[in-house]
Amino acid sequence: MTRELKAGRVAPASGAVKSVVVFLHGYGADGADLLGLAEPLAEHLPDTLFVAPDAPEPCAGNPFGRQWFPIPWLDGSSEEQAAQGLAAAAADLQAFLDAELAAAGLEAAEMALVGFSQGTMMALEVAPRREVALAGVVGFSGRLLRPDRLAPEAVSKPPVLLIHGDADPVVPFDDMGLAGDALVEAGFETYAHVMRGTGHGISPDGLGVALSFLKDRL
Repeated sequence: MTRELKAGRVAPASGAVKSVVVFLHGYGADGADLLGLAEPLAEHLPDTLFVAPDAPEPCAGNPFGRQWFPIPWLDGSSEEQAAQGLAAAAADLQAFLDAELAAAGLEAAEMALVGFSQGTMMALEVAPRREVALAGVVGFSGRLLRPDRLAPEAVSKPPVLLIHGDADPVVPFDDMGLAGDALVEAGFETYAHVMRGTGHGISPDGLGVALSFLKDRL
């Protein structure tokens, strides 16, 4: 049984929902942390509904935030707990995406995921395992979990844009290349952008590249 995810929303500027962008926040944050990105994006995506769910669990490393799954080297959890948490959160997110599409009366090709850090890990875990390909995935400052399982378990292959700061002290910059290599090898249309001098965050140029990617696919 999946857990219901609470979510914040920003309605489309035009008043007509023709596409959906789902923001997936990082470890220790919540949906509101990324929902602010809707403001600069909405002007260019006037028919897009922006949705930002809260991860299903309180964060062990930050009592005021949420987590999609535990991270052993940050919170002392076991690898087994992390794997179980990932599987449960993936099921929760799949159910959430299905419900959002149904509520909006849209097809999978009219929904895109935008993740940050642990949210990117969730997006890259969930999107390839959906029966019908989403419009696209934008992954900021994250990594691909279980890269060895990507090719054999990929059911659909949405285009993916990876964006990472080359000064990231939290998730190593090299993880972008590792994810990109695995995605390309598995047959995904894959793009990448380096945020020069940027740490674990989202720079204006990174957001601009993400917007261009989303406009092309929504």
